[in-house]
Amino acid sequence: MRRMTNTLHYGDNLHVLREHIADESVDLIYLDPPFNSNANYNILFKSPEGQQSDAQIEAFEDTWHWNDKAEDAFDEVMRSGNSDAFTLLRAMRDFLGENDMMAYLAMMAVRLIELHRVLKPTGSLYLHCDPTASHYLKLLLDGVFGADRFRNEIVWNRTTPKGLAFSRFASNHDVILVSQRGESAKWNSAYMAHSEEYLERYNLIDEATGKRFQATSLINPNSNRPNLTYEFGGHTRVWRWTRERMKAAEAAGEIYFPPRGGIPRQKRFLDEQEGVPVSDVWTDIPPLNSQAQERLGYPTQKPLALLERIIAASSNEGDVVLDPFCGCGTAVHAAEKLGRQWIGIDVTHLAIGLIEKRMTEAFPDIAFEVKGRPQSLSAAMDLAARDKHQFELWALSVVDAVPWKGGRKGADGGIDGIIWFKPDGKRTEKAIVEVKGGGTGVKDIGRLAQVMQREGAPLGVFITAQAPTRAMERDAASVGVWENELTGRKHPRLQILTLAEIFQNKRPDIPWVDASAVKKARREDTTKQGKLL
Repeated sequence: MRRMTNTLHYGDNLHVLREHIADESVDLIYLDPPFNSNANYNILFKSPEGQQSDAQIEAFEDTWHWNDKAEDAFDEVMRSGNSDAFTLLRAMRDFLGENDMMAYLAMMAVRLIELHRVLKPTGSLYLHCDPTASHYLKLLLDGVFGADRFRNEIVWNRTTPKGLAFSRFASNHDVILVSQRGESAKWNSAYMAHSEEYLERYNLIDEATGKRFQATSLINPNSNRPNLTYEFGGHTRVWRWTRERMKAAEAAGEIYFPPRGGIPRQKRFLDEQEGVPVSDVWTDIPPLNSQAQERLGYPTQKPLALLERIIAASSNEGDVVLDPFCGCGTAVHAAEKLGRQWIGIDVTHLAIGLIEKRMTEAFPDIAFEVKGRPQSLSAAMDLAARDKHQFELWALSVVDAVPWKGGRKGADGGIDGIIWFKPDGKRTEKAIVEVKGGGTGVKDIGRLAQVMQREGAPLGVFITAQAPTRAMERDAASVGVWENELTGRKHPRLQILTLAEIFQNKRPDIPWVDASAVKKARREDTTKQGKLL
């Protein structure tokens, strides 16, 4: 039985790495750390009406600015004992100053040191970035892993050139930097499918097997080889093989005898050709377009094929794959699909909730553990007491609600989140969600009813940590019912949902949740695994 390692961790990956991931316990690390000097690291969900600006979760609002946290990260690298990494980081600070890029590099340096610690001697790390920071990150990798441990700079052609071509060459690629922990790392050669032109060369059919082949020369280019000169198939030539090997190949059906007594040739079968070796420039994996079946509404989501190639190349079945910035979970999805164990870490409840949904939909029989995210009523109550804002985001993720105004702290106008739905599959409606982790009363029900009226929302959901009073239930019932014209079914307009009911798997009575807001992951067939090209 496979050892249970599959785990999602909610929290800062630096803390999770130090507290939960043992030394030399991971076979492969993939990370796509966020950085963009013009935007925060966001989870973006488009509403059914196409408005994405109202649905941004700013997960790293202050992470990449030079502040006390960045200074602490810089000092931690100084105290880490890795003098090479700190020498590089200090030189970068002298050059860049104390700006957003320097904060990013300090935060990344201390995390790369921890990732190096947890990686096995035969393990590899793939760092996905764009040209904005790739040159700095490559230096940091050399400082942490050693310059002699650098293996590849992969260029992934992620899109067609667009924009800015009138002032510079258009940018259309990402960079994936590869370093390994020890002198040698696990490696499985990767191949791409042959071109149509190449396939056309295999224009002959073997009568015995029905397989396609091409006939290639058996003549030795070195004519001065007496030991290889002999008669075969009615022709005396200098052959590439010895007489014994030639007879064995003939017996195995590997020799082609052309009609009319032509010179014998070797049968090179198409199904025995491995394909074109993959180079460090990847042009055969397209990015996800807006209509891609696997797209989940996550702006930085990478294609599953990209992660499958990485994982297949640098790990074996049963190995442990770690993604410390797992976002919407493409790396852990690919790991599960390829029979690997996996660990994912993310700092937002919404991301962890999305991955939970994605994995259970794609792999219905999957078993994995979620740590740092409430899995019981007492844990949820504890989160509500410790961090009201994160409690809200967690509760909204459980009911598939999009946080209002990006989940930013501050006045929310009585709206914590929205559940979009289309009762007839066409017209977009919304349910207003309000979350309360503390004391509640009748006034809260009245306030939500007013917000529903103001926003023109037919439904409202009141999530409460405490059991509602009879007066609250009475006032919620008095708001009435809403009838779905398509089905004729009636739904309570204002619904009260307690945390206890949530942990009993009760969810809001919504007629139809729009798939464009939170898309489902395609169910994977893991009964067979074909050869990855």
